Amino acid sequence: MKKKIILITGTNSGFGWLTAQSCAALGHKVYATMRHVTTKNADKARFLSEDSNIEVLDVEITSSNSVVDAVASIIKKEGRIDVLVNNAGVYATGIAETFTEYDFEKVMDVNVKGSWRTIKAVLPQMRRQGEGLIINISSAAGRFSTPFMSMYNSSKFALEGLTEALHYEVRPLGVDVVMIQPGAFPTEIFGKILSGSDTGVIESYGELAKVPELIGAGVMQMFEAIKPNPQLIADAVVHLINTPAGKRPLRTVVDVATGNLVEAANKNVGEQYANFLAAFGMQGMLH
Repeated sequence: MKKKIILITGTNSGFGWLTAQSCAALGHKVYATMRHVTTKNADKARFLSEDSNIEVLDVEITSSNSVVDAVASIIKKEGRIDVLVNNAGVYATGIAETFTEYDFEKVMDVNVKGSWRTIKAVLPQMRRQGEGLIINISSAAGRFSTPFMSMYNSSKFALEGLTEALHYEVRPLGVDVVMIQPGAFPTEIFGKILSGSDTGVIESYGELAKVPELIGAGVMQMFEAIKPNPQLIADAVVHLINTPAGKRPLRTVVDVATGNLVEAANKNVGEQYANFLAAFGMQGMLH
């Protein structure tokens, strides 16, 4: 197996934490990014760094300069970047009207623009190489939009659109851009939920204001009932890395609860997407 140079964002917890270790265990060189490596994430950074195949980088994905500098340092040291895993993200729930413009921008800045910053930084090198793989961690919430998750849904729908367009746009250049659509998994992201800051409107929603909390309780009950394992996402990343270039599917669903519904929606949309491109004379981009 050829050793890959892999850049993974958001490795201080959850999917990123597991993916970094899974890739390193296979002998790949992993550059694991997180914030606050000398302060609140110091212990986690130290733990990952004990693996000789992992180098931790302090990167703020909402800063273009931070992202560009990190990518440049990897290329200078390794001469290439084979895989980018855009995993860093934030979760937001609540009544849509409570989210201010600043709140909404915060979600989009991480979940969409953060991924775009890293993509834009690695694409020139991948194009020069004539090969590369970009994996965006999307969500089942990027296929189905649900009440009281409008901010999060919006960001994941945007990430899906970005990924789908790039999948066909840069494939002729040897670069695969794909996404994983996880369902709900018990990771630390549920302990860091963003809510709208304009709380003054909540009272006017009456009984509806209680629904987000009830939904959250339902998710926790689901976790207890079926115990979805976040390692499945890391395994899906490894599988995509091991899949030959040009053969990787645009979407990989990893959802033990509602995955069959997401798969069915993907299939139906995929068929119509082909017809949509054909209507504009772009059917050749599908092959």
